[in-house]
Amino acid sequence: SRGLLEIQGKSEVVIQHLEAAILAELQVEDRLNADVREMLKQFEREFAEGRADYQKMFTMVKQKLIKERGVIL
Repeated sequence: SRGLLEIQGKSEVVIQHLEAAILAELQVEDRLNADVREMLKQFEREFAEGRADYQKMFTMVKQKLIKERGVIL
């Protein structure tokens, strides 16, 4: 293998930081989805009565939040 990365210090600490960074990145979309679900709760009646499409609204709100927050998924 080519030495593309040289770790200075304890490799365990570096690995822990990398794992934390990766986990945080993976949770971005989970938090975004949770925020969208929370926002759509106010429209539960409309969804139940068929006056609004949940999936369509979910996608629209999610895209809006992605743009507003500058999130890259």
